Amino acid sequence: MELLRNEALEPSRPGLLAGESFDLALKRAMEDLSAEIRKGTPETTTAFVDSFYQLTQSRADPPLPSIWVYAALSFRGRSRADADVLDRAAAAKDSFLLIKACSSSCSRRKSVSLLAPVVFEAYGIVSELFARGASSKRDKRAVREVGSLVDAVLGYMGICSCDGLHEGGDELGMITDFADLVRVWLGSGEDLERFFPLLTDDMSRTLVQGGCGVSYLAGAVVAEAFLLKMCLKLHVKGAARSELEKELRSWAVASITGFRDSYFFEILVRMLIQTSLPGISLLGSEDQALLRKVLYDAIVLVDYSFLGPEKIADLPTEHVKNLLMTRLVVAYEAIEYFRKHGDQTLAISYINAFSSSALPSQIMKLARREIGVEINASGSVGSSPRALIKWLLELEDQGLRFFDDNLLKCRAKLVFDVSVANEKPVLELEDKKQEDNVLFYIDNKGEEKDKDEDGDGEGKDIDESMSTAFIAAAHAMDMTENEGKKRKQRKRAGKEKRIKFLKYELAENADLPEERSKGVGGDGSASEVDNPSSDEEE
Repeated sequence: MELLRNEALEPSRPGLLAGESFDLALKRAMEDLSAEIRKGTPETTTAFVDSFYQLTQSRADPPLPSIWVYAALSFRGRSRADADVLDRAAAAKDSFLLIKACSSSCSRRKSVSLLAPVVFEAYGIVSELFARGASSKRDKRAVREVGSLVDAVLGYMGICSCDGLHEGGDELGMITDFADLVRVWLGSGEDLERFFPLLTDDMSRTLVQGGCGVSYLAGAVVAEAFLLKMCLKLHVKGAARSELEKELRSWAVASITGFRDSYFFEILVRMLIQTSLPGISLLGSEDQALLRKVLYDAIVLVDYSFLGPEKIADLPTEHVKNLLMTRLVVAYEAIEYFRKHGDQTLAISYINAFSSSALPSQIMKLARREIGVEINASGSVGSSPRALIKWLLELEDQGLRFFDDNLLKCRAKLVFDVSVANEKPVLELEDKKQEDNVLFYIDNKGEEKDKDEDGDGEGKDIDESMSTAFIAAAHAMDMTENEGKKRKQRKRAGKEKRIKFLKYELAENADLPEERSKGVGGDGSASEVDNPSSDEEE
């Protein structure tokens, strides 16, 4: 085992390849290996280990396929389909250590993307253990081992995210023939889309069949590891339901803050559009509902500074558009979800959080760019998610395109199918008293994480250090009785004088100012925050 772990750290072998010779050698090796896999003779593929090892050592920043295949062939030599779960967990851990060692000089995006097979193997073990109840001592130990592996993977992903999103090089490059790379792990004749068990069907299909960018693949791998960790947390039934919800929400917010990855965030938000979340077979119906609520809270109620206008300005235009439109649709569906389940107070909290965030003004700026003219801020656009969706669809009827994604457009059009007669008026709902600790705010700018480049022996320690650093950024908003009185006084005063902060006029005919406050709180806001750190203060 130690030999396998240290193999990638050996000095480079003589006869290194460079330039066109390297590209040609990699292409030929991939073609020969693919031919053997299609023959259905996996035992012969081990002969390629030395060839791909040399390819990983021939460059300071090896191409993704060379490391991917070398790790796959090494893993295949150690793991058997009929192996015990503890042995499989140990093999998956060795695979993680090998990939981490081989990619230590690669870009952060590539290093994270290469962990897709590790997450796939971890999911397979968890799925098998959960299916049989994991009641024996050996199974419980296996759950702990795979949980430790997932913690280590997330910790390493957090370290790769330390310096933010933007990198040079191949960060936005495309991975061609990705299906062949997946086939190295699964073998011939397998359903390749099952390689991403914690993504939606359309995401898996896009990755496997259409090729993908390194940034999108990295975001998808982070999203899978994130959801797998949530499922493992839900599997532990020690805490009370309310305490478990708080713990999950704090961990989710802390992790999203730490990753600071817009691709991961877009993928996570898009999952919530689906009727059921990926990996649903791991959870019972109650756990599924709790997971959805926690994710709604973490995505809608928090205004993350890494998604601010200045942070996403340099990202690809289509990615930014999909990100904004997906967040808008999910905000609307979250509000409707809680209305449908009778939680009007939480629905109002979501409306307040949405209108107080930077998202409405970002959508207006996007529309302004698409239209090519200034938008009159005093027009009756509206500030609720429903009103903005209707307005954007009306602009699409005039020839503009905002919902390029078919699924998004389909979900957006469902807004018109909601019976207005059965809806609670937004202002009527807003008059209801909000519960304590419904809203919380986070601003992660200026936070630093421990950049432990070693990574060996991460597991639980890394996960705990990440959580400690990031949970400190999540502030629960306590709605005191005095604040409630002040809010009522402001409403009464509004009858004589128009309220300055238009973000609380949440009816569909309310005005939407061109610029909105980036955070929640301050005078006239839905709640108060005790000394929040903001981007402007730094």
